[in-house]
Amino acid sequence: MPKLYEYFGLIFFFYSNEHEPIHIHGRYQGNESKAEIIFENGKFKEIIIKDISGKAPLDVQNLKKFKKIITLYRDDIVRKWIDFFVYNIEFPSETITKKL
Repeated sequence: MPKLYEYFGLIFFFYSNEHEPIHIHGRYQGNESKAEIIFENGKFKEIIIKDISGKAPLDVQNLKKFKKIITLYRDDIVRKWIDFFVYNIEFPSETITKKL
């Protein structure tokens, strides 16, 4: 389970057996949601937030943080997805300490 970021207790990660579309999970105190990063014809189209079957979703406050970080770090998330799932390159986790 590669961890990408931590932002005030909110953990951003991939599961190691993921599938397309490119997506990232967010967990805070046992609650979890995911965000799909959708491209169409090679261009960014949208971010779609989804619930995880069998898990309570992120609360409203953490869902806002989750979407904000994904929006700001979208290109880095896509690069890390390709590094990990295509090239098998691991990367260090980053702790975001500035309030965004």
